[in-house]
Amino acid sequence: MSHEGCSGSFENGQMVVNKVRQMGFDQHYMPVALEIVCENCQTSFEMDCYETHCPKCDMVYAVTPCHAFDASHVKSAGIGY
Repeated sequence: MSHEGCSGSFENGQMVVNKVRQMGFDQHYMPVALEIVCENCQTSFEMDCYETHCPKCDMVYAVTPCHAFDASHVKSAGIGY
């Protein structure tokens, strides 16, 4: 049986953030940090937790634990979400 967080599809970044928060992983460190470029302000920063905020504009990003090794799965949820 597959885990809902891995097999489930998320329509938007807010759904990913909500799932990560629901699982209690939002403040947990990822196995490997990812280099992210903020889609709002183009600031490059290191995403080291499953939920991370852009240090410049507070855009919120999240990724589920099973997809944490691939930056293409990181989704934005909105500024201050």
